[in-house]
Amino acid sequence: MIDISRRPRRNRKSAGIRELVQETNLQVSDFIYPMFVQEGFNQKVEVKSMPGIHRFSLDNLLEELKEVTDLGIRAIDLFPNYPESKKDRTASESYKEDTFYLKAITAIKERFPELVIMTDVAMDPYSSDGHDGLVENGKIVNDATLEILANMSLAQAKAGADILGPSDMMDGRVGYIRRHLDSHGFTDVSIMSYSAKYASAFYGPFRDALESAPKFGDKKTYQMNPANKREALVEAQLDFEEGADMLMVKPALSYLDIIRLLDENFDIPIAAYNVSGEYAMIKAAAQNGWLDGDRAMMEVLMSIRRAGAKCILTYFAKEAAVILNR
Repeated sequence: MIDISRRPRRNRKSAGIRELVQETNLQVSDFIYPMFVQEGFNQKVEVKSMPGIHRFSLDNLLEELKEVTDLGIRAIDLFPNYPESKKDRTASESYKEDTFYLKAITAIKERFPELVIMTDVAMDPYSSDGHDGLVENGKIVNDATLEILANMSLAQAKAGADILGPSDMMDGRVGYIRRHLDSHGFTDVSIMSYSAKYASAFYGPFRDALESAPKFGDKKTYQMNPANKREALVEAQLDFEEGADMLMVKPALSYLDIIRLLDENFDIPIAAYNVSGEYAMIKAAAQNGWLDGDRAMMEVLMSIRRAGAKCILTYFAKEAAVILNR
């Protein structure tokens, strides 16, 4: 027999031992499930580029949420799909009291009071320009956008949102929103800032879902350059100092190093968004028989968790929950 004193395979010899020494654990309560709501009644429209993901009218969304919560999913991130007729350059629809998105938040909170509702704070779902900020003379202007985002945030807080997700990447928006919320008595509403949101190619299916692609240009003047790492620390530090309760990295799979970087440098929870393109890649490969879809899904989610994400926004939440609940 060869003299080998250290044999790591001994810790892998059975399922029981493998589970006993497992370093990273994934559980259903780690997930935030992104969902899409639209106007109308009895609507359930599949997003073609995201198999299994739908846009719901409120009545069907409430039915879907019964299944979601029964699986043990405790948090959703709700995104609105607005028709072009309700969009304008200042995103004014976003803070009208009778707009369907705010009504949906209130209705969900009334039906599922224990469900954590996260909302999206950015102009693009409501903007006739399709950008996250206000457009003036062909440019996305920063400071004039902040007041719009603050009004949107306050309206969502009043509607019953638990966590606000500023996804716009405007400078100073976390502090501006935090002060606006606090001055109106909403000191207990959390902010999960999209701190390191990269100008990624993996957002295409999401824009299909919201029908919110930019009408001109791209988002590279406000979303981050995928080549940059240190810049993520700058963005995260600013959001931390401005009062963010959680910091997010988006996308997740191509930015595991950024998740780890933020987790090592900040003592508040780090979130990661397993985005639509990452979801669509695995779905397409599985449908073609190129991958075992369930195994690939769970491996991706585990890798995000292993990198340091405390919570994961993922379109796989329902499917992963079924597996984890077995």
